[in-house]
Amino acid sequence: MSRTLPIIMAVVTLALVGIGLVQPAETNSTMYVVGQGSAAISSDNTPEAAVQSLMNAVKTRRYHNAYALIANTSQVDEDEFTRDLRGTHGSLRTYSNLEKVDLKVLHKSDNDALIRTRMEWATAVGAFHDTRDLKVVRQDDRWKVVWPEVKEPKVPPQVIPVNYLRWDIIWRGAGDEWGTQNVEAPHVRLISMKAISHGGAVVVLGEVMNEDTVPAFVSVYATLIGKDGSTLAQEGAFDKMSHVLLPKEVSPFRIDFPGMNLSSVKSVRMQPNSSLVPASADPVIAVLDQQMQTDAHDRRVLTGKLLNESGQIVNIPHVLATYYNNIGQVIWVADGYVDKALLPENPVPFSVAIPDDLAAQVHSYRVTVNQYSADRY
Repeated sequence: MSRTLPIIMAVVTLALVGIGLVQPAETNSTMYVVGQGSAAISSDNTPEAAVQSLMNAVKTRRYHNAYALIANTSQVDEDEFTRDLRGTHGSLRTYSNLEKVDLKVLHKSDNDALIRTRMEWATAVGAFHDTRDLKVVRQDDRWKVVWPEVKEPKVPPQVIPVNYLRWDIIWRGAGDEWGTQNVEAPHVRLISMKAISHGGAVVVLGEVMNEDTVPAFVSVYATLIGKDGSTLAQEGAFDKMSHVLLPKEVSPFRIDFPGMNLSSVKSVRMQPNSSLVPASADPVIAVLDQQMQTDAHDRRVLTGKLLNESGQIVNIPHVLATYYNNIGQVIWVADGYVDKALLPENPVPFSVAIPDDLAAQVHSYRVTVNQYSADRY
């Protein structure tokens, strides 16, 4: 499967950001309940207040205090509760911080309630959203949250044979004969490209292929040329593509030009660049149970499961979805990070959105997975 250098750079950023997340500042206890008006909440005398008190403790990483606010401590172990919220195995969640919580009351009676809790986590690769419907019950004149049971998968001892392809590089040394040439850059080719107007931006998207017999690190840049021949803007694909392509491998790409108007563009100049890099075909990540559906935010999304078929942990998976119309043209490229690590042979769900105005045009799709594994770097 493909790997991407920007993920490595992002993880370095994540580590720096994590330093600032260890001791976050105390947060204000005032909250605004979506659909219920606004109210200052500082106790647990209402279902909404109980959930908000728990979330305030999570914001400041006081997981023991948050655990004291759940009702089903006999079913949910404190360590499991903490790992669920803090993350494990160097996953994206371990480098994130709870930034914002919106609550909506779905049901409420004298003794129980159901609160839709929408959490926004801040990460170095953008905001990550998690929605949970939390049951709240009254216990001894106090409201407490029934936390969903989350069992961390156990990886049994086993032997996984390794038979994947691998490419190493030996570069010319300082003592080699003068004039000796290094290996030339791999040959890559754009196999499709088009510019569209979407969401107040010019978007250039398509696919690029490594035509060579060696792996390549690939970047794609686009330059917008105006009606008078002047350069309007230049941008490159960052995490909207796979950068490390194995031989004959194809990656989508998407380049956004916010605030640009397609009517002012005369042409688009494309520049794919490549360089030789060492690479391997492991770990292999299978994509299972793919389907289009509507999520809790009423968005059209592509969902499925990722299965790590290797024997090593994939710390940060990054999903790329390419959407095609009925004649095989790329109509959109979307991506999404999974905030849980992929343990060997344990499926993890993913979800990637597609704009509502393009969903009806989707005839087929293809999913590829970038990944960062700490033990490989």
